[in-house]
Amino acid sequence: MTRSHSRWFGSFALVAATVVVGACGSEPAPATPAETAAPPAAAAPAPPPASGPRVFFVEPKDGATVKSPVSLRYGIENYELGAVPAGTVTTARPGIGHHHVAVDSECLPVGAPIPKAAPWVHHGDGKSEIEMQLPPGKHTLTLQLGDDLHTTMTGLCTTITVNVE
Repeated sequence: MTRSHSRWFGSFALVAATVVVGACGSEPAPATPAETAAPPAAAAPAPPPASGPRVFFVEPKDGATVKSPVSLRYGIENYELGAVPAGTVTTARPGIGHHHVAVDSECLPVGAPIPKAAPWVHHGDGKSEIEMQLPPGKHTLTLQLGDDLHTTMTGLCTTITVNVE
């Protein structure tokens, strides 16, 4: 390949890369000659692919040894956390849910109503933390998201184990 062909090909590759990046919704800064001469020494890693919605315990961590009262904090990704609307609720808002936590219980099946009784504690106010008294010993903590009608949804439940001193 001749030198002029090599420059033409390099310019074409730069323009093609800019078009591809631009089509993905980001607007890169124009390249300077120094940037096109050599790749950067340490490029930033690409962001992880988007995943589905999930709930998780921020604290305590799975397997942690804790003291009572136990501080429980929950997280949520790719789903909206919201309080149940006031009044009589007859339909669930799509894409919105609230936390429920249970002690020594497993995830309920998808589509099941979450009981408004022990062992479940409802966070219909949209909160994502609680201080909970637990007796000493090993306990399973289950976090499950429910919609406005307190119905379970696919992939929105997790369980951890803690040891209470």
